Amino acid sequence: MLSIYYGDMPEAVYNPAIYFKNSYTDDWITDELSRAMIQDVDKSTVLGPRVIDSPVLGGISPRELSGGVKTLISIYKVPSRIFNASTCGDNCAKWILKIGELQNITINLRHLMDFGEDEFTVRILNTEQIVHTMDELVPIAGMIVR
Repeated sequence: MLSIYYGDMPEAVYNPAIYFKNSYTDDWITDELSRAMIQDVDKSTVLGPRVIDSPVLGGISPRELSGGVKTLISIYKVPSRIFNASTCGDNCAKWILKIGELQNITINLRHLMDFGEDEFTVRILNTEQIVHTMDELVPIAGMIVR
């Protein structure tokens, strides 16, 4: 299940891109879910553990992926840590939900992320409420995020 804590959270990894840069291993990149996230969010194709084909930059290393993808992969590969997912755009929201379906994760958000129109299950840690739609999420998050 996906749990979200809105606002300042001292134990959260504030800069997931730096965490990723210093922690990732080859298998983080070649995993099927990671490949799919890289393709969808960055429009790039994993050729191998150290080479990714970017339509904009050409051949890049995993260190040159977008901050959003680095955050998604970190959330997925290190579910015991809490990452600041406000480094992600709304194009990452479906992947955060997907990871939350596969394993229990907690993220920190400092903004209102759009999780789309489909139903989902999210626990808001600030209030211990479970929500299933953006219509339920917005009033709660709106009271917390300023």
